Amino acid sequence: MAKYIFVTGGVVSSLGKGITAASLGHLLKARGYKVTMQKMDPYLNVDPGTMSPFQHGEVFVTEDGHEGDLDLGHYERFIDENLSRESNFTQGSIYQTLIARERRGDFLGGTMQVIPHVTDAIKQRIRRAADQSGADFVISEIGGTIGDIESQPFIEAARQFKKELPAGDAVFVHVTLVPYIAAAHEVKTKPTQHSVKEMRSLGVQPDFIVCRSDHEVDAAVREKIALFCDVDADAVLGCEDSPSIYEVPFKLFEQGFDVKVCKRMGVQAPPIDLGPLSGFVQAARACEESCDIAVVGKYVSLPDAYLSVTEALRHAGVALGVNVNVCLVDGGELSDDNAAEILGGADGILVPGGFGQRAFEGKIAAARYARENGVPYFGICLGLQAAVCEFARNVAHLPGASSAEFEEDLAHPVVDLMPEQEDVEDKGGTMRLGSYPCKVAPDSKAFEAYGEEVVYERHRHRFEVNNAYRDQLVEAGLRISGVSPSGRLVEMVEIPDHPWYVASQAHPEFKSRPTRPHPLFTGFVKAACAKRG
Repeated sequence: MAKYIFVTGGVVSSLGKGITAASLGHLLKARGYKVTMQKMDPYLNVDPGTMSPFQHGEVFVTEDGHEGDLDLGHYERFIDENLSRESNFTQGSIYQTLIARERRGDFLGGTMQVIPHVTDAIKQRIRRAADQSGADFVISEIGGTIGDIESQPFIEAARQFKKELPAGDAVFVHVTLVPYIAAAHEVKTKPTQHSVKEMRSLGVQPDFIVCRSDHEVDAAVREKIALFCDVDADAVLGCEDSPSIYEVPFKLFEQGFDVKVCKRMGVQAPPIDLGPLSGFVQAARACEESCDIAVVGKYVSLPDAYLSVTEALRHAGVALGVNVNVCLVDGGELSDDNAAEILGGADGILVPGGFGQRAFEGKIAAARYARENGVPYFGICLGLQAAVCEFARNVAHLPGASSAEFEEDLAHPVVDLMPEQEDVEDKGGTMRLGSYPCKVAPDSKAFEAYGEEVVYERHRHRFEVNNAYRDQLVEAGLRISGVSPSGRLVEMVEIPDHPWYVASQAHPEFKSRPTRPHPLFTGFVKAACAKRG
């Protein structure tokens, strides 16, 4: 049977529950166990797919086409496993399923309530994650903060779940803030005490407490927390801020976190192999050279909106021995007139995915600047569409060429709605989502990067390059370097006589790992380094 670890958060949000959970997952996997991870979100949206990135950061897409929380990206990068739609669910999806059943009459006239119906549905989703993956450990992070009204059904479901299992088959890890008060020159434990008190009032006693702080949480402070929160002294761990998120597993390993978890759950702690991640961390510290990448987007006020992109750039940089400095540029303030001033210092320009017309003209300006000045360019999803529109306007002599996503009566809709999307009315979960194959053209930059003729990448889009303009674009010099197996969909484009100008309709950033950077990001950063050199 699987063992279950529930990770909760206290005092404030954005403590790093996801990184803590992912770090524990990495340690357990490094000991030879099969690990899967799950995020339970208390909000009422069915999934984050229709939410603005300003709300919750990027939307992470799984292989099987689920639009999930950005923590799934952390999970995949830390445990190096492809997760599925069972790895993320919201309170909204639970209610949607239950209400649909109630409308069908499945409850036989009975009253549908939070307990037992909502909590039972949550428990079922937890079990499904274990059954589907066959994992030894299922690590489930409960979103929000202890004390939030909306998270209470999840806490209650986890409490019931633990009670129904044999002793030792489930534990609770509570991640909490231990703030430093500069005037008093000390860290304070009272917020943690109150958070655990609130948790215990809900019927849950944490087995482990992870103390997040920007200062050292010494042994005396940890012992005080243990005393007041009724946990073993060695079950309170310090987790101070680290220069890199990939150093967190080592901080927890030094305190024996994974060994203590295994002991509490009655399983062996086999020898551990932290070599691959250790090699990455050491290589990152050894980087001396640097390169500057401008990421031109529309959600730049919240860096988490492009989290997987920035992580993938850094993975590639470490593999090449360079620090990648990411500069987020607001496409809404970019134009042909100021592109040289704003982008002139960049060694490479990346235009990521997005939706909506705002900042699209700025992304086109970025594509034009990169094309005309020999600056390495990498377009992702909407970044490909911006590159195609720019090329159509300024090289293929199709004035006003743009995407039908933004205007209905375009003279040249070089990007148009996919035919299978024409009758789709619902916005949530209806795009072209998940992993699809792509045939890569020989003698292309893409083939040089991949080294394979067929690759699989994850998608999230409704619009595509309009095949009615395909021949005109190719005749003008644009290379179609990747297509769907049928040849119908344009998946990648390039400009052959450019140092590195590649765009993908897919989202390769979702498959990058610290110990296995994505080849397109590696090729792009390598070209940017060559330009700088």
